[in-house]
Amino acid sequence: MLSRRTVLASALAAPAILRFGTGTARAATTLKISHQFPGGTIDKGDFRDRLCRMFAEEVSKRSGGEIAAEIYPNSSLIKTVAQFSAMRKGALDISLYPMPYAGGEVPETNIGLMPGLVTTYDQGLRWKNEPVGKALSDFLADKGIILLTWVWQAGGVASRSRPLVTPDDAKGMKVRGGSREMDMVLQTAGASVLSVPSNEIYTAMQTGACDAGLTSSTSLISFRLEEVAKALTSGAKASYWFMLEPLMMSKATFDKLPKNQQDVLLAVGAELEAFGRKGAQDDDIEVAKVYEKAGAKVAELDLETVNKWRDIARDTAWKDYGGKSANCAKLLKLASDVAA
Repeated sequence: MLSRRTVLASALAAPAILRFGTGTARAATTLKISHQFPGGTIDKGDFRDRLCRMFAEEVSKRSGGEIAAEIYPNSSLIKTVAQFSAMRKGALDISLYPMPYAGGEVPETNIGLMPGLVTTYDQGLRWKNEPVGKALSDFLADKGIILLTWVWQAGGVASRSRPLVTPDDAKGMKVRGGSREMDMVLQTAGASVLSVPSNEIYTAMQTGACDAGLTSSTSLISFRLEEVAKALTSGAKASYWFMLEPLMMSKATFDKLPKNQQDVLLAVGAELEAFGRKGAQDDDIEVAKVYEKAGAKVAELDLETVNKWRDIARDTAWKDYGGKSANCAKLLKLASDVAA
């Protein structure tokens, strides 16, 4: 039987394009689903790739084969960051996309990685049914994006030299944070920052351009960062780094579909949120095992340390984000109202 690691390694070497759908040659609609993560199978591999495959298979079943889907892992169809813009233009149908990657194009999306704002899965997943969720969904719809599946992921830090746990540890380090706001916090703590998507952290650490990378537990595993890291800071028990990585769809594509097909897409997307949460939390635990096996030193964040990072964020990143626009101020206020 193939192991998770074997599947991921082979998927990284050879991106796959898989078509899902019963009688796909007769499908009324074929959707292209792209993401940056390693490809696997519906049963093995990165849970984000698996979620896309489960979504495609279930949508095909429930639509009676009227909807088919092609999966493009490893950014093999469209470059990582560009996938958001492609969806807005209708050039890409669906992506499982880290929301803050769109921050350069739409600053409001950086709410999806506001350091210290979300500190638990329960808190993040409550957004969907709170005023902040409606405000964010409405805003994105105006920008041409439909949220299908809400996925939150806690994160940690892989370091190629000394551990990065407390703000004091950041002094003099070159760090990938994952969003403009996270970078502001790191810079305030004394680090210099590097802006790359998570699938480029390995090379940046390998070449010495980056000393440490903050990313989700799943990416810490899937991108094999333990091979270039000597230390891991785990966010399994507490974290100031929570990323919103939803399954998104082009509104231009969505609006062209008949209502019965739209209903299928929305229903399947919502039902997969439990799978997304479990996958993320399972990897929060698994990541420590992977790094310990590779010989890395593992440290865990606690609430006291998280609060130190949050204090910096509240005085820097939160204020900066809230001052960018009325929409940013509104989203920040509504998100802050959702208790941890």
